[in-house]
Amino acid sequence: MRELPRQLSVDELSDLFEGRTRLVERLAAVEDPLANADAVLADMSEEEKVEALAAHPAIGQTSGLSARSAAEQGNETNPCVLVDLATLNTQYERRFGFRFVVFVDRRPRTEILEVLRERMTRSREEELDTGCRELVAIARDRWTRT
Repeated sequence: MRELPRQLSVDELSDLFEGRTRLVERLAAVEDPLANADAVLADMSEEEKVEALAAHPAIGQTSGLSARSAAEQGNETNPCVLVDLATLNTQYERRFGFRFVVFVDRRPRTEILEVLRERMTRSREEELDTGCRELVAIARDRWTRT
């Protein structure tokens, strides 16, 4: 398992966060970017946070995924589960105005469905904060596993 780095480039961070966003650019400018990501996020606007979440693929997405995202999301093929995920993702995005992001951590998609249902009951502010924390958890996990 790798330790968190003292410095990461924009390209390295873009890989961890699924794209070059203002979050990635800010993190590349700080020491210990993954350790300090929560503090960087706290100083970002709502628009910048939504941009960071939008770079991440939707849970249950089956095409257009990076190799890393495809491996993390697993190989669930049950059409009912995939339809439920797509439906709930759409409802979530309509309700909150941004993408649902969760640290899957090798859990099956059926378990993620329950997480998604529970998170639909929260406030927008709470969800924006949770989604950003999950995004950082994913990046930290990706770094330590590579």
